[in-house]
Amino acid sequence: MNAQGLRPLSPAYDPWDPFDTRLAEGEYRLTSVEFTVTTLCNLRCEHCAVGDTLTTRQAQALPLDLLLRRLDEVPTLTTLSITGGEPLLHRATVEDYVVPLLRYARQRGLRTQINTNLTLDPAVYEPILPYLDVLHISFNYTSADDFVAIAFDKAGHTVSPAHGRKLYEQLVSNIRDFAQRGVFVSAETILTERTAHKIGAIHRLIAELGCRRHEVHPLYPVDFARTMRLLSLDELRAAIHRLLDERVPSVWILFGTLPFFACSDNPDDLALIRRLHETPNVTVRNDPDGRNRLNVSIFTGDIIVTDFGDVGPLGNIRTDSLVEAFARWQEHPAGRRYRCFCPQSRCCGPNLLVAQSYYPDVDFTTRTGAPLADAASLPTR
Repeated sequence: MNAQGLRPLSPAYDPWDPFDTRLAEGEYRLTSVEFTVTTLCNLRCEHCAVGDTLTTRQAQALPLDLLLRRLDEVPTLTTLSITGGEPLLHRATVEDYVVPLLRYARQRGLRTQINTNLTLDPAVYEPILPYLDVLHISFNYTSADDFVAIAFDKAGHTVSPAHGRKLYEQLVSNIRDFAQRGVFVSAETILTERTAHKIGAIHRLIAELGCRRHEVHPLYPVDFARTMRLLSLDELRAAIHRLLDERVPSVWILFGTLPFFACSDNPDDLALIRRLHETPNVTVRNDPDGRNRLNVSIFTGDIIVTDFGDVGPLGNIRTDSLVEAFARWQEHPAGRRYRCFCPQSRCCGPNLLVAQSYYPDVDFTTRTGAPLADAASLPTR
């Protein structure tokens, strides 16, 4: 247990993964809620999945009391996440929403995460640290030049190399300092044409800076990323093997939204899946979106399933409870072909983005995953 009496996060315990609840309960439960607390950001990354929603002015938010009352109505909740934009860019939002939401979560015993680019002054982050389990950052770089090229690709204006380098140096300094203080820094890399061939070098830098976990996700065509070329399955497979060959064994690697499944008839897919499950300190997270998580905008009140981009709001917290919205999603036709579950493979199937990008004509409910050694008999986390 950690200082708060909570079980430490580890490859054996990832409370954001929906698999264990589904295995134990026989159905998915709403265990995770994510709040979008800002549409402001000081970066304009080429792959940003919410790039189309970014603005230059913070909108009026709904009352905090309404958000907390809706959370109180969810008895099955185990995790709470904060995202943006850059959630820590607007001081009033940090004071009035970010800190109170995280404090509420900690008092309730929920596990917490904030998604940040970590380029701000380190003092900005101090108020959230007592209530935080995961400081989640994006890291797709081996140098300041990489950072400038990626982080300002969609800026719409020229950004001076000196300004970009200053932000990159602040990012690197913040990672190192927070990691040395014991903060759980989890760095996420998106596999793109730019990053796939040097994923090993990115990983080694992440390890050298002290990050406890390296998250790796393929690129999907959402918002700013719509104009980017998706890697082929062969390219993704090669990049993942490259990372596994070059990994630092002490760093937990978490793969998410992978388009490889144990129900594949491709022996190369099955070989990769087995390698992922058999490599120590490596996990494959089943996607929370569409399984056990809902996203709420503190501005509009809309309740959505983040990675099911073609699906409109499932309700609004001004009139609907989160439990009602989640029940509505369980009956929604959009996810019907992807409501598969193979306990022998530790697999909850693809989300809509994965399926539409790589398997548009496949009904996953008609397929059965190959068994992984001891997968079905693993204890619930």
